[in-house]
Amino acid sequence: MSGFGAERFRRPGQAHAADVIAEGVRGARPGEVPGRLCDVAVELLPVTGASASLRSDGVPVRLCASSRQASYVAELQATLGDGPCVHAAETCAPVLACDLTAGYDARRWPVYAQQATAAGVRAVYALPLGNDTVCVGTLDLYRDTPGRLTDRQLRTAQLVAGVMTVALTALQHDEEHDPLDEDSWLSGLATDHDEVYQAVGMIMAQLSVSGEEALSRLRAHAFAYGRTALDVARDVVAHRKRFDQDEDL
Repeated sequence: MSGFGAERFRRPGQAHAADVIAEGVRGARPGEVPGRLCDVAVELLPVTGASASLRSDGVPVRLCASSRQASYVAELQATLGDGPCVHAAETCAPVLACDLTAGYDARRWPVYAQQATAAGVRAVYALPLGNDTVCVGTLDLYRDTPGRLTDRQLRTAQLVAGVMTVALTALQHDEEHDPLDEDSWLSGLATDHDEVYQAVGMIMAQLSVSGEEALSRLRAHAFAYGRTALDVARDVVAHRKRFDQDEDL
C-alpha cells in the first residue's frame, strides 16, 4: 500500500504533499485508506475536519470522517438533502463555501449554514470524487473559521481527492473479487445505505406515498427533532417509529 496512488498525481511543487499522503496510507488495508486520507487532509490543509461521502440516488452516504464533528456535519447534509457536498456531487465541480456565517454562502444554504455553524463549522470545501463526467462522491473539508483556500492549498486538496478516487476504484475492484469478505468497507457502507432505503419503503407503505415523498418525510422528521436521517431510519426499521398521515412534524 506504500505510495498508494500518490505518484500518479505528483506535480511540481506537490512533492511534499505526495510524500505525506504516501506515508499516511503506508501499511493500511484497502478499507482503511479513505479514513487515512481524511486524516491526511487535516494534516496538510488549514482545516479542522474532513469526511468522504458516496453519492447514491441523491442521498450522500458517509464513508468516513476524521472526527465526530466532521461525521455529524456530513450526516447533516444527508438529512437535509442540501449543502455544498450535495451540490458538488450534482455538478461534478468543486464547491467552496468560504463563509457560512454571512453573505452568499449563508443565503445559498440557509438551514444547512445555520446548523453547520452551530456545530462549529464556518467554511466547507467540497471536492468531487471521480472525473469530469462521473462523480461517485465527495471529499468534504471543514474549517472552524471563514476563509478561502489558496491556489496551492486547493491543488493539495484536489491531490487528496484524486488519490481518494483511486482508492475507491481499488476498493470496488476488490469487492467484486472478494464479495464474502466480512471486513469489506463497501459491504459495511451498503448496510447503512440499505437501512435508509428500507425505511423509505416502510414509510411509503405506511403513508401510501411515493419514494420521494417518503424520503422527504424522513428528512423532515430528522431535522425537526435534531437527528440524522440514518438515526431515524434505524428507528423505522426497528419499528420504534411509525409515520402517520396526520403526524405533526
